Amino acid sequence: MKRLRIYLDVCCLNRPFDNQTQDRIHLESEAILSVLNHSQNSNWDIVGSEAIDIEIDKMPDNEKKLKVNILASMHQSYIVVDRNVETRALELSELGFKTFDALHIACAEKGSANILLTTDDSLLSKAFKHGNMLRIKTRNPLEWVAEVIR
Repeated sequence: MKRLRIYLDVCCLNRPFDNQTQDRIHLESEAILSVLNHSQNSNWDIVGSEAIDIEIDKMPDNEKKLKVNILASMHQSYIVVDRNVETRALELSELGFKTFDALHIACAEKGSANILLTTDDSLLSKAFKHGNMLRIKTRNPLEWVAEVIR
């Protein structure tokens, strides 16, 4: 059986440490933790990247940064930002993607991820708008896990 390759952006990795009083945040957190759990026990691989590490390193809250780094370290493969990733990210930036969003998409594409999961509504909206320009599907983790588990 082919392994499913999943890229979680930093919004996803942060979600389990966000304020859990809102239903959406709590449910997305559970979905993300489910994905990470499956990656340890089934045929799902988490694709990590240098872009994730760089974005986490910029977080001001050291305690949260430490926790997010633990989740980020659960990857089975790792993508280094090289000239090809940078070039692709620049192309994506020209479409209106924010710098880190463009880097995450480029890394996910380079890592042959099947899906990029994000809780960022702006990224999801842009990815939907420019879907024909992307070589990867982008989804909200809660919606995606609900589909995959069915």
